[in-house]
Amino acid sequence: MNAQEIRNNYTQFYKERNHAIISRAPIVLADDSTTLFTGSGMQPIIPYLLGKEHENGTRLVNSQTCLRAQDIEDIGDNRHTTFFEMLGNWSLGDYFKEQQINWMWEFLSDVVELDMSKLYVTCYSGNEQFGIPKDTEAAEMWAKLFAAKGLSNGQADIGSEEAGYARGMKEGERIFYYDGSNNWWSRNGNEINTPVGDPCGPDSEMFYEFDIPHSPEFGEHCHPNCDCGRFMEIGNNVFMAYKKVAEDKFEKLEKPNVDHGSGLERIAAAKLNNPDVFKISLMWPIIEKLQSLSGKNYDSHTESMRVIADHLRAATFMAVDGCAPSNKQQGYVMRRLLRRAIRYSFDLGVEQNFMQEIVPIIVGLYATDFPEVANRHDEVIAALVKEEKAFRQTLRKGLKQLDKFAEAGLTGAELFTLYDTYGFPVELSTEEAYKQDIWLSENWRTEFDTHMAEQRARSQTSAKGTFKGGLGGQTLQHKKYHTATHLMYQALRDVLGDHVIQRGSNITEERLRFDFSHDSKVTREQLDQVEEIVNHEIAKDLQISFAEYPTEEATGPLGALGQFGDRYGDIVKVYSMKDQEAPKDERPFSFEICGGPHVDHTLQLFEGGKKFKIQKEEASSAGVRRIKAILA
Repeated sequence: MNAQEIRNNYTQFYKERNHAIISRAPIVLADDSTTLFTGSGMQPIIPYLLGKEHENGTRLVNSQTCLRAQDIEDIGDNRHTTFFEMLGNWSLGDYFKEQQINWMWEFLSDVVELDMSKLYVTCYSGNEQFGIPKDTEAAEMWAKLFAAKGLSNGQADIGSEEAGYARGMKEGERIFYYDGSNNWWSRNGNEINTPVGDPCGPDSEMFYEFDIPHSPEFGEHCHPNCDCGRFMEIGNNVFMAYKKVAEDKFEKLEKPNVDHGSGLERIAAAKLNNPDVFKISLMWPIIEKLQSLSGKNYDSHTESMRVIADHLRAATFMAVDGCAPSNKQQGYVMRRLLRRAIRYSFDLGVEQNFMQEIVPIIVGLYATDFPEVANRHDEVIAALVKEEKAFRQTLRKGLKQLDKFAEAGLTGAELFTLYDTYGFPVELSTEEAYKQDIWLSENWRTEFDTHMAEQRARSQTSAKGTFKGGLGGQTLQHKKYHTATHLMYQALRDVLGDHVIQRGSNITEERLRFDFSHDSKVTREQLDQVEEIVNHEIAKDLQISFAEYPTEEATGPLGALGQFGDRYGDIVKVYSMKDQEAPKDERPFSFEICGGPHVDHTLQLFEGGKKFKIQKEEASSAGVRRIKAILA
């Protein structure tokens, strides 16, 4: 059974158990300022796990494409990829542990037909401090399933990963209890870091054992959570059974949820009984094409071929989902992936027609199961070919310049020149230096960062006074809405709490739009409170002024709001909106870093008999809400 068959069998398996098959979310998040990409299968489902009703019911299943850009530097080993698929199924207050564990066993054992003697599981060890019990319930369910197969089912208390390296595993043990650092799910990690008000709970992870000897460089003894490669996590069952109601208190949910995620590539590797995920059916055809193009062998050019296969697979799906190479945000990551892939193609001796040979192979691997890939076939290839042509010219010039610099070793200033003039990300330059054994000057990093800071300062000086803070223009109406945005920001923090942080703003002459961090829907009652506060402060005719402060002082002891402080250099403008009749030492109602412009005093917002009114509140993305408001 290949990877494509595993994916389709998985969704069909859960469809037969009354799960609705839902479409994947795009990996490129155009309207989410909290993260650049969909990084997990559960990410698009979080609002529903937090209580929002899903239009397709309480049982859901899909295969979600994911991208984790922070793993770029890890690519080259046998199991890390930037792009991957997560097979996911969810119960939103429906079934719970027994059904999920039994179904996963059935799928892995009877459908995929894995060698279950190589399966090991972990469970939550409990936390006495918070009164959360050890998850013996899940462990006993697993134990019965192992026993029915005639397999050992011994249980072991491990605790921390460090304890695992010290203790190791004993014969017959198959179920291992770990603490909250490994087997507790919340959006912020372990029990202590779980946000108050959030659902959370224990999880039970599944590991597949490969015939690889343990390497003591990772720790004295091996155990399922060891990083040596002998064990590979293939899936995780999250049992969202609790809600944190206070810093030291958890309560059981009336209707607990199940969130399951399995790595498709990893299950496919387990099916092959080979820990190299690049040997699976979604990757190996790319490797075979690289071998054909280059005349080189995978065994002798393993790292280069793995990097290329991974990066081009990721870039292809980014292009499918509407991303284009650029120097900002998602586009920058895409450009970086493509440039790393092209650089590694030089190692294979492939110096032209690279994208147009490889990308069609990738498209072909996904076109049947993801129609959007087939539909954008020509556009995707054209976009990636264009980027390759442009970069190969730059790369040749840059490599020649790097060779000149290398004669005396590379300094931070030279690395900055490669970045500024030739478009080389510093990671690419340093990788090439290490590859060619080129000497790098001694924290070069400090010198490079200094040049980068100077460049930013020059850009800020040349653009002084043009920062618009989300404004679409500079008219009086824009200024009024910009001023109202400041007032609403502080009012939201007053009503909802200090966790509210600005995540985006867009202002036109007709309305303001404001994105902010908050985990649940804002009630109408809360919105009414925000409206009342804003209108009350406007009626005081607050005077608006600004002063310049060192950035560290403004964001530190002065406590000025503003997520954009780091974009202003060493000095920032801080705008104050204060009641002139209030004591001089009283803090202004609004005290925020901003580039302006604003009105002079708040009663200008009421001209024409207008009042501040919130029109709409909705989800913008996971953990981010959006408000639209008007003066009417």
